[in-house]
Amino acid sequence: MSYDPTAAVDTAALQASAKRHMWPHFTNRKVLNDGIPVITRAQGHHIYDAAGKEYIDGLAGLFVVNAGHGRERIVQAAAKQMQQLDFMPIWSYGHPAAIELSERLSSYAPGEMNKVFFTTGGGEAVESAFKLAKHFWKIKGQPMKHKVISRSVAYHGTPQGALAITGIPDMKKFYEPLTPGGHRVPNTNFYRAEEMGAPSNDIEAFGQWAANRIEEAILFEGPETVAAVFLEPVQNSGGCFPPPPGYFKRVREICDQYDVLLVSDEVICAYGRVGEFFASKALGYEPDIITSAKGITSGYVPLGAMIVSDKVSEPFNSEDHTFYHGFTFAGHPAAAAAALENLDIFEEEDLNGRVRENSPLFRAELEKLLDIDIVGDVRGEGYFFGIELVKDKATKETFNAEESDRLLRDYLSPALWEAGLYCRADDRGDPVIQLAPPLTIGPAEFAEIGGILRSVLKDASSKI
Repeated sequence: MSYDPTAAVDTAALQASAKRHMWPHFTNRKVLNDGIPVITRAQGHHIYDAAGKEYIDGLAGLFVVNAGHGRERIVQAAAKQMQQLDFMPIWSYGHPAAIELSERLSSYAPGEMNKVFFTTGGGEAVESAFKLAKHFWKIKGQPMKHKVISRSVAYHGTPQGALAITGIPDMKKFYEPLTPGGHRVPNTNFYRAEEMGAPSNDIEAFGQWAANRIEEAILFEGPETVAAVFLEPVQNSGGCFPPPPGYFKRVREICDQYDVLLVSDEVICAYGRVGEFFASKALGYEPDIITSAKGITSGYVPLGAMIVSDKVSEPFNSEDHTFYHGFTFAGHPAAAAAALENLDIFEEEDLNGRVRENSPLFRAELEKLLDIDIVGDVRGEGYFFGIELVKDKATKETFNAEESDRLLRDYLSPALWEAGLYCRADDRGDPVIQLAPPLTIGPAEFAEIGGILRSVLKDASSKI
């Protein structure tokens, strides 16, 4: 029997089938035992479950659906491409959509970044950058350069190499030993600066302090062993840590001084999330490599891309050196066509400009929640915000692991869902609520999100 996505569904039967056969990602078995939510439809900034209930998509799927759900243009662009050319790998071959998309991405990137290496997702893009950095330094006659530096609590993906860069111990402990060479430095959570022994009353001084910890790590490990520094423009895990003023300027200076590549991991932050196609351009720094995915197609078809500076790609222009790396479905014709149509929508509707214009209004709406007892901090950039929850606002005391689990999983996640808001309640670090909606929403939707959050958080505060 053929599958018909428009047909009526038997929710109970699907939940029972999922319990038997489907292994969801990053999901405790309890969700399946309780009956996993079944989502059947999406339009604009809303998703709908099998019973027809409407929810605000406050996370754009998973920081992905930047242009919004239900864009028929993107669907048709992918379908038209598949009718013409359904599949062809880009191993020693090319096709028009991938070639055109490569040129277009290069035109958006900061500095001289003119080579695009396609993947099928963000973890693969990070894995590719890790391998490229090591290969680059071997060609340059510095074969000991293999270590990478990233920040505490940062998430960079789940493949073995990317996981070595990820700074979340609980995500790694079951898979060790990992690819060697990952080392951690403090992140840019200014709200917790005092706990880190950093300047806590001057954000620029804090930024310099945090950047200088990278130099300290390079010197401790030995500059001749460090290949790259991996940083997100706005760190996701831990709850949206923006860079302090001057932070990336100092990091760039450090990387240049010690011959270390700077990798801007923009899997979440690229394609409009902070108001530019590439967040590094918005924040005023030039990386050596950019990793990206998610919003490149607004999630309609899987695709990722590593954008590489001329400095790093130059040795591979020689016939003497080949980057022995690739993925079967990378640069898929349908995905590339979907990405091109998605980027057309960005330009025609000026979604980047929309984010820049409305971001202060979004922030102001969320900052109204600071009068709630458990809301300690609101932070972020563009359409990417985190709300840190605390046990005591005066002391910034956080919840312990058991309290955090009870607050986030037993109460907030189900309560927000029941109230009609899909977002993320996260405890990788201190407990936070994260919001990253489609870039098409505006002040009316900000107020609606703020109203739901206020109701649920006030109730949680009174219960605690």
